[in-house]
Amino acid sequence: MALGTIRARMRARSALLTGVSIAAALTAAPAWAQDTQPAPAGKAPAEAAAPEVAQETQQEDQIIVTAIRETIQSSIQSKRDSDAIVDSVSSKEIGELPGQSVGEVIATITGASIDRANYGPTEVSIRGLGSGLSMTTLNKREATNGSGDRAVNFGQFPSELFNAIKIYKTQQADLIEGGVAGLIELETRKPLDYKRRNIQAEIKGNYNPYQDRISGKSPYGYRATISYIDQFNAGDLGKIGISIGYQRNDVSDPVERFYTSSTWFTCNAAVVSTTNCTEVTRQQGNSGTPYYHASNSYLYRQMTTSDLRNAVFGAVQWQPSPTIDVNLDLQYSRRQYSEARNDFGTAEGRYNLRNVVIGDNHQMLSADGSATLQVLSGLFQRDEKYLGFGGNIEWKPTDRLTVSADYGYSHTKRLDITRTVRLRTDPLDIYGVRTAINNQRIPYHVDFTQSFLPVFTYDARFNPADYTAFSDDTQLTRSQDGRDDEIHSARLDASYKLDGFIERIDIGGRWAKRGFFGYSNDLIIQQADLAVDRAVNLACRTPFPERNFLGDAPSPSIGSYATFDALCQFRNYLGKEDPGNTGDLRSVDNSDVTEETWAGYAMATYSGHIGGLAVRGNFGVRGVHTQVTAEGLRSGLDVINNNDGSISLRANGTFTPTRVTSGSMRWLPSVNAIFDLSPKSRIRTGIYRAMSRPAPSALGAGRNITLEVGNGFTSVTDAINSIIATGSPRLKPVMSWNADLAYEYYANKDTLFAATAYYKRFTGGKIPITTDENFTIGGQDYAVPVTQTTNSKDKSDLYGVEFTASNRFSWLPHPLDGLGVKLSYNYAWSNYKTQDIRYGDIIDSATGDVIPGLIPAAGLSGYSKHVFSAQAFYEIGPISLQGIYRYRSRYYQSFTSDNTQLRYVEGNNTFDVNMSYKINKQADIRFQALNIFNEPRVEYMPVVGSTRNVEYYGPQYFLSFRVRLR
Repeated sequence: MALGTIRARMRARSALLTGVSIAAALTAAPAWAQDTQPAPAGKAPAEAAAPEVAQETQQEDQIIVTAIRETIQSSIQSKRDSDAIVDSVSSKEIGELPGQSVGEVIATITGASIDRANYGPTEVSIRGLGSGLSMTTLNKREATNGSGDRAVNFGQFPSELFNAIKIYKTQQADLIEGGVAGLIELETRKPLDYKRRNIQAEIKGNYNPYQDRISGKSPYGYRATISYIDQFNAGDLGKIGISIGYQRNDVSDPVERFYTSSTWFTCNAAVVSTTNCTEVTRQQGNSGTPYYHASNSYLYRQMTTSDLRNAVFGAVQWQPSPTIDVNLDLQYSRRQYSEARNDFGTAEGRYNLRNVVIGDNHQMLSADGSATLQVLSGLFQRDEKYLGFGGNIEWKPTDRLTVSADYGYSHTKRLDITRTVRLRTDPLDIYGVRTAINNQRIPYHVDFTQSFLPVFTYDARFNPADYTAFSDDTQLTRSQDGRDDEIHSARLDASYKLDGFIERIDIGGRWAKRGFFGYSNDLIIQQADLAVDRAVNLACRTPFPERNFLGDAPSPSIGSYATFDALCQFRNYLGKEDPGNTGDLRSVDNSDVTEETWAGYAMATYSGHIGGLAVRGNFGVRGVHTQVTAEGLRSGLDVINNNDGSISLRANGTFTPTRVTSGSMRWLPSVNAIFDLSPKSRIRTGIYRAMSRPAPSALGAGRNITLEVGNGFTSVTDAINSIIATGSPRLKPVMSWNADLAYEYYANKDTLFAATAYYKRFTGGKIPITTDENFTIGGQDYAVPVTQTTNSKDKSDLYGVEFTASNRFSWLPHPLDGLGVKLSYNYAWSNYKTQDIRYGDIIDSATGDVIPGLIPAAGLSGYSKHVFSAQAFYEIGPISLQGIYRYRSRYYQSFTSDNTQLRYVEGNNTFDVNMSYKINKQADIRFQALNIFNEPRVEYMPVVGSTRNVEYYGPQYFLSFRVRLR
């Protein structure tokens, strides 16, 4: 099946669902028309509508609204009451937010889209802009994660922990800075505000069809949650509220994957090489020399996973008097995740390429080649702990003055350990007998045209499932990667009420100190004893674990190949399963970043009339000073000759510390205005300046040295392919001026129509720059160009519109009046440019000139032109049904560090279903199905069409029983 046909079918499916959703929304038009009656004679429309609203409120207050409808009503009311352009999802009841995780809940909010992995949403984009341009707060505090960026790992928080999630689309002075795209505010429940006792328990069973394909593994998992919330009258001590909860999540998240190395090369198509392809220069490529992009390696990966998470969350609220409110909250989460990996593929993706067919985007469409093939047996283990707590005290000494103080602490510690054993092909098998091909390099043909999953056809004399063929270049690697992210923060705020047009003045200050440390440590052990290889090969073979591997992909897959037990191999080669790290965690590519922030603001909230039109809002300014200190290491390097004839570089143990400091001061004015056209309609405007800081890991001072694949180099400088900075400490925040204009119409509690147009003007984009640095390698000094990222002087624009429509079909006869729908769509256009670190435009530090690149620039990270979601629900008696469809067009996604090549994620459609049956007031049963379409994740690098990663997760199903006692 042709790739174009596949994509056309995907678009058709998306269009069909979109059409159905829009048709449903249009059907609701009579409801809106019904609520908007002509004004009686002699009355203005606003005056005539007011009694109707009051009557509607009296009638609807008599109805107990629960589940999906209640959540949508609460969200509409929250939007209506806000002083800025805000979209939200909220619920009065615990555990009613519509999602398995916090990320899935956020994805139901207008303009928000999620980036999925096998274990759920990994990051959130707002208005098509990536997580690097948004800010997320937990109880109005920053939260850490283990990835090295500023996004929140939503998977570590149970959705039951929150009762409201807001997205501020426009900024105001009292919000924490960092949200060019917007600010996501997560709010945990305050126990006194809940006003009643609640004991709740839920057990949720999980079935994963992909796990069912794996031999000897159970496809079932579970998630258990219990929570308790209560209030007490302590007499003279006042009122005390407590809440505590615990959740255990034990599921599997299998993945069927094809991937390449993260380093791509641009090959000179005019030179046919019998070794690695000849790299084309910028000058050659821009002068008309034909070229194409090729990766170092292409691999299949079969994976068996285990995912265990324990979480504890609690809060205490104390009101010793009507004027004092004290709140304490705590969140703890520990996630233990593992992957048993079995990889197979080409180790030399650029070797002896012939008959190359090149696409319009310089991607390789097909080629003949010969390469060393390899199997990799591995065990990846992640242990991630999160601890967050904080305290807030609010005091009202007078009716007009309110003073509050807050302290917060957030800490994430992530430890990744990967043990991998590599075996490669050779002219001889494990018994010393020559193979039919009599060469370590196996001829093959690769075809990228059938679909996003390439098809590899190997020489018929080679069998990938032949264990004896993998007998050479044995290498055991034990990698240890650590991330430690910690934030201390404190803030002091005061609010004073006034009479007149200015209703309130708010002032405040905030201090925060963030420390990020990241390191990588690799222990590499090579051995060349054929007798030992043979004994381990025979002892540690395993049957291919999975049936129908990548069978859901649109093009043929390899099916199966030779696999081994990694821990068995470690035991037999080394006598132990874990040899430990090298004993010295110092490295030239470590990141050690400290960021200190001081911020202050003043904001006025106003309300009055202008020309007979009611208007309210706020205006203010926020000043932010940021100081960054990045510490790194420089070291002399020894040249190590490997058994296969290649070389490697290793630090000689003598390290010299280096420190880079950088600071910035930014002023962020903002104005928000809301004009009430009638009791049901209003216009909102916002003009503001915003900033988004680089990820902490992108501010490191480390260096990453990449060597050419192969051997036979005449000098060390020939062997060094590139030295790229692991971070750029002098990077400044991305700044933007922003303007929003929104119209909102509230027909009733269930009905909303909103349209927003917005504009962003960016400064401080990013572009690579090269500078020469001196390195002592093998006792000699070398000047080597080092590439890192700097801020560009270019300005860029983003234009966008977003629409929201929500309605319950209350005008239909029973039982159809239980139907409802919510639609949201966002369109954005931008000319922002992000350059590829290797082949994009680059600044010559000596001259300041921009040297044109070979790869087109990408846009903003996370930027999708189109983001659409549709929710349809039906509630009748004790039954609730909900379907959620999400679409997101293709987008560029940066890695955690900016100093990487461009990566694009193909657009995707997902469809989830939620069903519930309320047995009585205390108990209900729920069913949930995720990713029903079995949508894969497809990535390209460094240009669209050049496949870098394909992942299939399969659908997942959940069935739960919940009981609550009051």
